[in-house]
Amino acid sequence: MKILVIGAGATGGYFGGRLIEAGRDVTFLVREKRAELLAKNGLVIKSPVGDFAKANPPTLLSRNIRQPFDVIILSCKAYDLDDAIASFEPAVGPDTAIIPFLNGMKHLDVLDTKFGIDRVMGGQCQIAATLGPNGEIIQLTPMHGMSFGERGTPKGDRAKRIEAQLQGAKFDARASSVIIQEMWEKWVFLATLAGATSLMRATAGQITGAPGGADFIRDLRAEIAAVAEAAGHAPRSEFLERTSGMLFAPKSPITASMLRDIRGNARIEADQIVGDLIHRAETNKKSALNVPLLRIVYTHLKAYEAQLS
Repeated sequence: MKILVIGAGATGGYFGGRLIEAGRDVTFLVREKRAELLAKNGLVIKSPVGDFAKANPPTLLSRNIRQPFDVIILSCKAYDLDDAIASFEPAVGPDTAIIPFLNGMKHLDVLDTKFGIDRVMGGQCQIAATLGPNGEIIQLTPMHGMSFGERGTPKGDRAKRIEAQLQGAKFDARASSVIIQEMWEKWVFLATLAGATSLMRATAGQITGAPGGADFIRDLRAEIAAVAEAAGHAPRSEFLERTSGMLFAPKSPITASMLRDIRGNARIEADQIVGDLIHRAETNKKSALNVPLLRIVYTHLKAYEAQLS
C-alpha cells in the first residue's frame, strides 16, 4: 500500500516517520525548502518512546507526481487546506483514501466538494509535537494515536486494510465505526483547551489554580458540548471523565499548540477551531445557542490575528 503524507512537519513527519521505521511504503509530499532540509539533515524524531532517524527520507514535489497513491494522510494546518489540496490533487485516483487529521470539521465540506465523500474518510489524531531549530521533530509527551473511518459508502474492507498498514508502528492506530463522534469529541476538548489556555496565557493547572479558573474551563466546555449535542454528537460520559483529568488535575502542565503558536507570533486556527463553533451555534436549526464565553475567546484570538497582518 503506497502512502503519501502531506508535509513533514511535527504531526505528519512524526506519524510518517514511524511508518517508515516500521517498513511501510511512505513518501512525504513537501515544498522545496523542506525537501532540501530533509536531504541535508534527514528525518529526525526525538521522542520519549524512542528516537528515530532516517537519512534522506523519500520526498516528492507536487510537480513530480506521476501516479495516484492508495492512502493520503493530510495533516496540514486548516488555514493551509486550499494550498494542500492543490499540491496533492494529482495523487488522487479513483480508489484513493484521503485521511485528514485537521482540527474542527469545516475541512470535511471542502474535501467532499473537491473529491467526493467516498474518498474522504474521517480522522482524528492525538499528539503533542513541535519542530526544533534544525527541523527535527520533538514529541513532547508519550501520547500518540489516531483513529479513522468511513463516512460515505464503505468500500469493502478498506478501513481494515488501512488499519493493518498503520498498526505496528509504535503509535496507536485503529479503524472506527463512529469516527464523526470521535472527531466532535476531540473538537470539544481541543476548543476548550485552546480557548482557555490561549485566553489566559497559562497552563490548565495555572488556570484551575486561580480564583474562578476551574469554573471558567468547565463553563466553556459546557458551551462547546452544547454545540456538539445540537449537531447530534453529545460528548460521551467516558470521554468527559477521561479528558477531565487533563483539564482539571492540580498543577496540570498541559497547554494547546495554539498557545505555543501565539507565543511564537505564528498563525493560528481561530476560525476553524473556535469561529466555526460559534457559526454552528448561531445557525442551529432548532434555536440559536448562547455561547458568550466562546465569543470572548474568539474576539481575543481575532485581535491577536490582527496584530500579525
